[in-house]
Amino acid sequence: MTPDPEDLGDPDDPRLEPYTRMRERDLVGRAGRFIVEGEVTLRLLLGRRSRFRAESILIAPERWPSLVADVAACPEPPPVYCASKAVMSAVTGFPIHRGVLAIGLRGAEPAATALVPPPPAPALVVGLAGLTNHDNVGAAFRNAAAFGADAVILDGESCDPLYRKSIRVSAGAALIQPFGRLPAGQDWLRLADALDLQPLAFSPGATEPLDALTVPARALLILGTEGPGLDAATLAQARPLRIPMAAGFDSLNVATAAGIALFTIARGQGRLGPS
Repeated sequence: MTPDPEDLGDPDDPRLEPYTRMRERDLVGRAGRFIVEGEVTLRLLLGRRSRFRAESILIAPERWPSLVADVAACPEPPPVYCASKAVMSAVTGFPIHRGVLAIGLRGAEPAATALVPPPPAPALVVGLAGLTNHDNVGAAFRNAAAFGADAVILDGESCDPLYRKSIRVSAGAALIQPFGRLPAGQDWLRLADALDLQPLAFSPGATEPLDALTVPARALLILGTEGPGLDAATLAQARPLRIPMAAGFDSLNVATAAGIALFTIARGQGRLGPS
């Protein structure tokens, strides 16, 4: 049954409290909640592929008709609040143009090891090591979803994929792409060994080119932050690979490198649709 939207005209209405000071709260966290913006990402949050659920939805009245069916399809539709964009902007602290917001609930985070298909099934896992830029994390998630990765695993230094900007840059992929954190006390090589994955470490200083790789059936693609890159121990124990580039330049944005590497591995594993 589709809930009737509740019209709210007071920015101080307590039902709007989770949406207040959005930019400020982005920096300090939301106690198990996160913000979703826009129709595309809201539909992904409400859909069956997402492990998250919406606590509430806040929309401009003119946006409701296009979202009725998506809300109605939820097993437990969340409350829907309608407010003018002026009220929404007063609540959030900056101008709201899209007129679509929602509060998502994180719930319990799955164990990283539970996200990977057991051997001998093919597996493709992305490891993000020290990625502290939300744009890069969001773009990496978008690539992972586009090329059918089984999971993304982040170390403790990598930023939150459910940060508002990360979700937006990921085009909502962060809501549907399985992800977890590297277990405490475990490094990438021990994780790869435990899951029977071949660790592939990407670095412009590697000697083996990606296009010469015989694609493994079970792969862990480890990507480090721009600048320092991966640590020496990981590069020494994994299989270092480089992406060939034009002479005189050896730098790619980490999310771009992830896309190229994922395309190569996914195609080799037969994950992609018809060309």
